[in-house]
Amino acid sequence: MKRLWRLQVVLSWVLAVVLGSVHGHVRRQWGEQVPRESRPHSVTITEFGAVGDGRTLNTLPFQNAVFYARSFADKGGAQLYVPKGRWLTGSFNLTSHLTLFLEKDAIIMGAEESSQWPIVEPLPSYGQGLDLPGPRHRSLINGYNLTDVVITGNNGLIDGQGSVWWNWLRSHELNHSRPHLVEFLYSEEIVISNLTFLNSPAWSIHPMYCSNVKVHNVTIKTLLDAPLTDGIVPDSCLNVCIEDSTISVSHEAISVKSGWDKYGISIGRPTSDIHISRVDLQASSGAALAFGSEMSGGISCIHVDHLRIHGSDKGFSFKTTPDRGGYIKEVVISDVEIDGIRVAIEFIGNLSSHPDDDFDPSELPVIDQITLKNMVGTNISVAGVLSGIDGDPFTAICLSNLSFSITDSAHSSPWSCSNVSGYSESVFPEPCSELYAPFSNSSICFSLPSYSALAVA
Repeated sequence: MKRLWRLQVVLSWVLAVVLGSVHGHVRRQWGEQVPRESRPHSVTITEFGAVGDGRTLNTLPFQNAVFYARSFADKGGAQLYVPKGRWLTGSFNLTSHLTLFLEKDAIIMGAEESSQWPIVEPLPSYGQGLDLPGPRHRSLINGYNLTDVVITGNNGLIDGQGSVWWNWLRSHELNHSRPHLVEFLYSEEIVISNLTFLNSPAWSIHPMYCSNVKVHNVTIKTLLDAPLTDGIVPDSCLNVCIEDSTISVSHEAISVKSGWDKYGISIGRPTSDIHISRVDLQASSGAALAFGSEMSGGISCIHVDHLRIHGSDKGFSFKTTPDRGGYIKEVVISDVEIDGIRVAIEFIGNLSSHPDDDFDPSELPVIDQITLKNMVGTNISVAGVLSGIDGDPFTAICLSNLSFSITDSAHSSPWSCSNVSGYSESVFPEPCSELYAPFSNSSICFSLPSYSALAVA
């Protein structure tokens, strides 16, 4: 019976392609319910046999719908419309010049069977999966070598149903690394907006080797005790804008990366020109905004402003380790409200994890020209822990106009520093001597051009 149903779906799709009837029929069926599109063509997932009952598996309808939409790539592109319903599916790929639109109360649900998330090779600049050596599960929604893709909607929802994956991870039953919710590789002109992303198995939004990416007006949530779930992870990307969003996850809300050890160095694709603004961040067991620790391809030219950070283990974390190579430099973070954080600012140079034993001890990372200014923090246990690398200190760390209310009297000092140097002014509590030495001055501090020069149109 299942085989007959699949045959019917394929035959109906072929007939639609031959007759070119899908577009007109969708408009007649949905009438004014179809949103005003920027694409000249539109199809709906139900035209390909999809059933939004939360039980029927719709992997094949999604795959067929995208395949059909590809025929409009040279005609201005197409919109794939997902109406109200619970649309259960396994992993599927997108195509160029496509808008995936989720209507209000439309939910795309990731299948709980691992077989619906195919196995693919590890990412070139990592050499292994996120959790285990070897291959990994492909993400729920994927783009490879694409141009001009929009994932948006009228506050629809993409639910990874990650609890089964978290349980496998906790019980050491995973055979391959967990998948993400949305992943783009080698793609450009990507927009993700006006949606909620819920309970990803691992990371929620992962652009990698991409350029011109904009993520705005999204909500990302996982259970706060879920293991190692991240929100948005710009990875070896150029020109990324993240704005007007709310992220609440267990591990790291936004994590900026660029590859791991020799793999990231050999690929040599840095992350640069990143703007993050007006975002509410929570990371229960990690950092609200993290850099690294996989940063071997380099991270630079980062502009962050107007954040609200709360209920997190750490506010900002700059992470690396000896033998990693790469750099984190030219970062400005400003205008931040922090509340209920264990450590407000962390620089750490001794994370010892490597993908394998084949790393080069001579590859020392560079952490330089990091500016943090205009921050107010309440209910902070520790203002800062800044620990560079012996023989490879972190330099030009600049703090300006910071005021933290420290609540943990058990610590002898609100600041702890080693193997770092920099400059500070108008900082309370008074920071380490390494950051206000008489010979240092503000000329070492880095500043970025205005947002308009960095933003994605």
